[in-house]
Amino acid sequence: MNWLKTLAAAAALQAAILAPAHAGENLAAIKSAGALKIGTEGTYAPFTYHDTDGKLVGFDVEIGEAIAKKLGVKAEFLEGKWDGLIAGLDANRYDAVINQVGITEARKQKYDFSEPYIASKAVLIVRADDDSIKGFADLKGKKSAQSLTSNFGKIAQEAGAELVGTDGFDQSIQLVLTGRADATINDSLSFLDFKKHKPDANVKIAAEQENADYSGVIIRKGEPELLEAINKALVDIKADGTYKAISDKYFGQDVSK
Repeated sequence: MNWLKTLAAAAALQAAILAPAHAGENLAAIKSAGALKIGTEGTYAPFTYHDTDGKLVGFDVEIGEAIAKKLGVKAEFLEGKWDGLIAGLDANRYDAVINQVGITEARKQKYDFSEPYIASKAVLIVRADDDSIKGFADLKGKKSAQSLTSNFGKIAQEAGAELVGTDGFDQSIQLVLTGRADATINDSLSFLDFKKHKPDANVKIAAEQENADYSGVIIRKGEPELLEAINKALVDIKADGTYKAISDKYFGQDVSK
């Protein structure tokens, strides 16, 4: 029976050695490796995208770099398509995903989230010289440019608007600017990014929904030390002004609230 005990001991030792990898590279392993592996899209401006020189840049990229710095390691980004991005955590491709991932109850059943670091709201966008639409209720009988299958489109429809179908934010804004639509309901962060690049555009926010949607850093369950370290890093970068500097750079204001 001694050989059974030897095999059992060997198996236990191997399990102990492999545990950090299967658990998703715990905090000690990350620090030992000197890198926090971060999954991201690389095609989702202004959060994560490539500049004209091909360099990976964006709000989430800089947030990831700032978090890694607070952990005492470097950020190592691994890019992937959105459809399989979160699943990459299960395959141990990376330690975290930072890609404006919305915090939902369904995702929280399987993964852990950091404290929220992005807040976005549905906003009602109209031409700057249009005072006839002051709130969502004023959309009744008006034309609203929307992606027809989006939640924003449903909000506009419920308010009584006639939907004008578009492929996304950019097209919706253009229809409002040219008068082919009276308004669009869209994401507040997309609007801030648009106004950052085109501050003189003849559009404004007429109203915004009270409740915000929040995004966080998402990791595998069972890594409390890593989760605590990421949360502390977020607190620290907000306290020392790093977060505000990054937020101002991409959106012109603090987008954590």
